Order: sequence, then structure tokens, then C-alpha cells
Amino acid sequence: MKAFRRFTVRVPLPTPLVDLAVLAHNLRWVWHTATQDLFATIDPALWAASGDPVRLLAEIDSARLNELAEDEEFLTRLRDLRTELDTYRSAPQWFGKEAAAGRAMPQGIAYFSMEFGITEVLPIYSGGLGILAGDHLKAASDLGLPLIGVGLFYRSGYFRQSLSHDGWQLERYPVNDPGLLPLSLLTDADDRPVTVTISIPGGRVLHAQIWVATVGRIPLLLLDSDIPANDDELRLVTDRLYGGDQDHRIKQEILLGIGGVRALREYVRITGAAEPTVFHMNEGHAGFLGAERVRELVVSGLDLDSAESVVRASNVFTTHTPVPAGIDRFPKDLVSYYLDADDTGSSRLLPGLPAGTILELGSEGDPGVFNMAHMGFRLGQRSNGVSQLHGAVSREMFAGLWPGFDADEVPIGSVTNGVHGFTWVARPWRELVGHDEDSAGAAYAELPDGDLWKTRQQLRAQLVDEVRRRAHASGRERGFSEVELGWTADLFDPGVLTIGFARRAATYKRLTLMLRDPDRLRRLLTDPERPIQLVVAGKAHPADDGGKALIQQVVRFTEDPALRNRIVFLPDYDISMARHIYAGCDVWLNNPVRPMEACGTSGMKSALNGGLNLSILDGWWDEMADGDNGWAIPSAEGVTDEHRRDDLEAEALYSLLENSVIPLFYGRDDTGLPERWVAMVRHTLSVLGPKVLASRMVRDYTDELYAPAALSYTAAVADDFAGARDLAGYRARLTAAWPAVAIAGIDEDSESGAEALQLTAQVALGDLSPDDVTVQAVLGRVDDDGEISHPILTTMSPVGGADTAGRTRYATVVHPYKSGVVGYTARVLPSHSLLAVDAELGLVAYPAAP
Repeated sequence: MKAFRRFTVRVPLPTPLVDLAVLAHNLRWVWHTATQDLFATIDPALWAASGDPVRLLAEIDSARLNELAEDEEFLTRLRDLRTELDTYRSAPQWFGKEAAAGRAMPQGIAYFSMEFGITEVLPIYSGGLGILAGDHLKAASDLGLPLIGVGLFYRSGYFRQSLSHDGWQLERYPVNDPGLLPLSLLTDADDRPVTVTISIPGGRVLHAQIWVATVGRIPLLLLDSDIPANDDELRLVTDRLYGGDQDHRIKQEILLGIGGVRALREYVRITGAAEPTVFHMNEGHAGFLGAERVRELVVSGLDLDSAESVVRASNVFTTHTPVPAGIDRFPKDLVSYYLDADDTGSSRLLPGLPAGTILELGSEGDPGVFNMAHMGFRLGQRSNGVSQLHGAVSREMFAGLWPGFDADEVPIGSVTNGVHGFTWVARPWRELVGHDEDSAGAAYAELPDGDLWKTRQQLRAQLVDEVRRRAHASGRERGFSEVELGWTADLFDPGVLTIGFARRAATYKRLTLMLRDPDRLRRLLTDPERPIQLVVAGKAHPADDGGKALIQQVVRFTEDPALRNRIVFLPDYDISMARHIYAGCDVWLNNPVRPMEACGTSGMKSALNGGLNLSILDGWWDEMADGDNGWAIPSAEGVTDEHRRDDLEAEALYSLLENSVIPLFYGRDDTGLPERWVAMVRHTLSVLGPKVLASRMVRDYTDELYAPAALSYTAAVADDFAGARDLAGYRARLTAAWPAVAIAGIDEDSESGAEALQLTAQVALGDLSPDDVTVQAVLGRVDDDGEISHPILTTMSPVGGADTAGRTRYATVVHPYKSGVVGYTARVLPSHSLLAVDAELGLVAYPAAP
């Protein structure tokens, strides 16, 4: 029978053991093996079953706790670990040392994300975006960044996946009980839960309480609407991750962005934490945070334009999608409904802000659509994609926001994702090379071949055990009997080349490309001398029947009795499964449709464990493949027939397996060692490994985005917002005057033959002065259409004052290419000290076409 209501009974810890609760509620245990070992000591069976310190302490017998309370060896370990945690949290790390050395650093950073994948015991993530956000927090903690995470607490999180008897994906949504999770409720001085409120249409108010998860040094604030102050509908706002319709989704994003800023202010007020001066929007879901920050400043007395200047200066926006279909876009009428303008046009959702102004922030080509990514770009002075290739794709995709600029000038940079080494590197590797990320690469380079190969064999054998366990459990859940599942005891072979493919079952990731020629795959799987084995995992979105059909196709293929010992689909892919697959697979397969993989970090985690990548040159692999860390699958990019493209790329995949991957793995010397394979493993661990770390990523964010944003913020708010007011005034003057800006003509005089060219431009500035603009000469090779490629930009200087026609003469000397067809033009750009780049405002003037 089902319980009417659930509640948690906690056995009080004996006084000598109270530090166990501290260790259990700081999620540093996720990547700290000594703390994990301490909890495993308490009850090895319970720990093996849950891997969850909070649940372990809730379920452990009181007699065992009393026994441990008198165990001096255990108590010494406990005291040492508590001291070590305190030292970790307080000792200066990279960020603090940089600041102490005089480098300008932000006093605080807020990181907003729709999901956070920190550990499987806190299931508020679905996939890559969440895992990336979790690794960002972990690395920020290790590096000592003063960062605060902000997200939502989902009562059912993302779904748990199982399979029906015929292989169709089934979903279930277990309830997340905060009492059994490493969370604490944010309370005030009187121990009352702190709540934030948001006005929504119909005179209703959305209330949310704030759970705090501690990730090493980093607090993660999670807003929860499931409280009695809300009606039944509003209690469900935070029910599921990526569930419901667009109305449900926009309420979640309003709560994350607007409620998240308000929760952050409450946390700072109560705890005395540093007030963030840099705000990072991890995807467009968090876009409303910028509008809320503008509202705060307007309510405090700053004018709207100046407030927007402050917010833009200190906002960072990261886009994770390389396709327009991946962007959050809402009907403009739905957004207008929630903005809820009063008779004066002011928004009730964001009091003090005109609803029309907010709508303009999300405008796009379709007048009926509100684009969350566009709002993120417009309210973020600095933005980035998540790999070099994705940065280039994003500049093309969003070029319309900066009209008049070539795609490569669009101000969207890139910071390639990374993964948290201490989370994803398997323990046997850490035992060999230690726990210092900075020295691990050199240590791997010195390890004997035998140790490298022995460790890879050990990890593969552990994966085989896990595959057998999970395949048997899945079969039982699908309704098969023990007799029918006897074969799972012999599933996989610890000596066979093992390939992994685990990711979302999105169409572009092509889960079934490996099945394009089933007979050929069968031969590879069952080769009597050199077989391969494949472990496949991944979830389809609950509403994606197409993705579910792909999963079912794979499952049915695996059930062929002649193949099932060599290929398996494991349901319910999550962090706990991923650790085993990343560590144990020899090869990581990735075959998306280029360039639709923004980054993709699963192959990075495999590489940290000596796995070799076999991938289309997409995402991170496009910039880091070097021929010695894996294989690049040739892409048939440009072939418009998707079926023919799949055929061509599947053929390339099979050929690489047959002619390169398999022979290399099974090519052994007299001692049974695959020397060339081991050399590639060593190169991957020692050379590629340091490049894919989240610590590198977070340093990049700090150097390229956070620190510059903090400087811009400081300049904007100094002297009672003098910088912001000046920039706002400049933008107003610019908007009014720009239609009159024009280049009337360009004259040339050659010097020293063709070695140098003096260019003179007559520029009409209207009501602007030369100090308000930059004038540039643009020189480069010209194609058949007259377009300048790879331009060289040279600043032109004003010569004298304006003439009687109001035009200013600008001049410079340029040096043409020595050969080829070369062309030139000139252009005028806005110029202000608080603009990050010349293209930021999307304004540029060229001479009229001849």
C-alpha cells in the first residue's frame, strides 16, 4: 500500500560523530576519495548500494553509530578529514593568489543555470548542460573563485529511464525528498525559511523557498515553489526539469532569472557573502536575470539606460546550441501576459520597467516571437560559445544582431568546455599519478608501458562487471525471468576491444549510425580473432517519440542471440553509470552531424581515463584531435541528402574500425603488449588530458570574461555611476546622430610604387565629434563578388577640422598585398571606453556602393 505522506526520521549522531554530518552535507565528498572511504567504512554494504552519505547516515543502525563513537581510529580519521575540509575551504587557491598579486578580480560571481549535475544523489540534471554546470562549480571551488550558483530544485528532477519488454523507453519520476538530500534550507535569524516572491498575472504571487547545497567552497542556491504559500498550480512550477508546456517553462525561467536574483540578494544579506559583481547566464534560460538587475537599479533611482549599461557591463552570456531550433523561443503574447503591463505600460512582473522595453530585448525577425538567447546577448556585453568551432557557428547564426559586420567580427567568443578531473578520473589512475592536476600530465608521460596497459585492462574488467550487473537488473525490470537472463553472466569479455557510445538520443547525434550496415557491424562484433564489443546508453526526451524509436531499434539489435554477448543498451544513463563507461571503454565513439555538436564533453571524460576518441571533427574534438589521441571520422559536410551523408560517414566509420582501430588494439608484441596503442593512451593522458580539464576552462572564463567584466562594472559604477551615465548618454546621442554619419568618398595616392597606399576618406559625422567614432581603412584580397576576405584593419586619423560641408578628412597609409586582386574601403564605428569591442552596438557606416 502507498503511504499517504512521507517524512524523515533522523537518529541523532553521537556527539563525537557530529562532523559526519558536515562531511555528508558538503558535496566535496563527490570528488574526495578519502571522505568516500570514511563513509564506506561505516557500512560497506549500505555505501555500495547508495553511494550517498546523507542516506547512509539516515539508514545506519544506532548501535553501529555508538560503536564508531568509541572507535579512536575512526574518530581520528574523522577529525583529520574535517580539518582538511576546513583548510580546503579557507586556504588561498589560484584565484586568491592572483588577486593577492595585484590582479583585478571580481569580488563575487553569480552563475545561473537551469540544471546542475554534481552527483547522482542530487538528481536535478538531465545531461550535458547540467554536467557542465556541475563541473564548473567544482572547478571554481578548487580554484577558490568567490562564486555562487543559482538554479531550481525540482521535486521530481529529470525522469528515470527503463525499458518495456519490447524495448520502448518508459519514464518514471521519483520524488526528491530534501530531507534525504545534502541540502539545507536558507533561514533568517529567527530560523524561519526565507522566501522570495514574484508577481504574476491575476493578482497572484509566486513564492519560493531556497535550498542551499554546498559544493566545496561554493554555495548553490536552489529555488523551490512546492510550499503551502502557493496554490496547487504554482506549487508545480518546480516539479520537473524540462517538463510541461511553454507556459510551464516560462514560469520556470522567470523564477530562475528574477527569483534567482532575489534569492541571491537574500543569501548575501543573511550570510554576509560578497555581493556578486559579475553575473554568468549559462544559456538563455536565465535571461530574465538581466531584466531583474536593471529593475533593481531603476528602483534605486538610476535611469533606465544607465541601469542597462551597468548590467550589460557585468553580464556574461554563454550559448550552448549550434542550431536555431535549440534556442528557447516563446510566443511574444505569452511573454506579454507575464510581463503584465499596467495602465502606464509598466510591468507588474518587473515594477519600474516598461513592458515594451523588455519585449524589445527578446525581439527577433519573427515579430510574434520572444527569443531568450537574443535577450541574453543584448544584456550581456561579453558572450561565448563552448568550443572554437561552436564560437564560429554562433557568430554566423547570430550575425543578424550585428548587421553590417562580417561573421568573424561578431562579438561572440569561445571558451571550450572542460570536465572536472577529480570527479571523472578513475581511482586507479589517481593512485598511480597522485591528486595534483598540474603534475599529472608529466607523471603519465613517465609511467611504464606495462602500468598503463595494466590499468586500462583493470578498468575494462570493472566495466564488464558493471555491464553484467546492469544488464541483468534491466532484464528483470523488463519482465524477463532468471532463466531467460542466464546469458548476462557471460556478457562481454574483459579482453575484447570495448567501444562506448552514451549520450542523449537526439536525432543529430545519430545513435543508429553504427547500424547503417547491420551485417558489417555483425561481422565486427563476432569476428573470431579480433572482435569488438559496444556499450550504448542514452535517454530520449519524454516527448521525443523519434528518439525513443531509435533507442528501440538499438535494443532490438542487441537482443539477437548471436550478438547479445557483444553489444548492450544500458537504460537510465546517469552520472553513476557514466563513471564506469568513461573509465572502462577503450574507444569513445561520437558521430554527430557536423557542426551540430556545440562541444560534447563525454569524449573528454573518456580521454582522462586513457580512452581514445573516434569522432566526427565536431565540437571540442575539432580543435583538439591531433592524430595521436584518436581518430577523426571524415565528414561528408555539404552533402545535402541526409541519407547519402549518413551512408558516407557510416562507411568511413566502418573503414576506420576495420583498418586502423581494431588492428592497432590487437597488434601485440611478444609480451602481449599493444605498443602503439599504449603510446596513444600515454599521449592522450599526458598531452590531451590537461587541455580538457574544467580547471583550464574556469581559468579561461576568469581571464577572458569574468575579470574584464568586473573591470567594466567597476568603471560603470564609479563616482555614483558616472561611467554608466556617460555611456548611456553616448548611446542616446549615437542613436540620434547615426543616420547622418556617412563616408562621402575615398581617395588614394600610391607611394613607392605599389608598396604603400595613402587613403583619404571624407566622413560626415553629423552631430558627433571625431572622439565619438573610430574610422578604419579596410584592405584585403577581393573575390569575384567584390567581397574583401581576411581584411587588414588600419585606424585612420582626422586631418584638420570639418570643412564647410561638415565633413572631416581622415587619412592613413596602408600596405597592400604584393600580388593578387586587392580592394579597400573605409568604415565608421562607434568608439567609447566602456564598449568591449567596436562591433558591440551593431552600428557601422560604409561608403555608398559606387
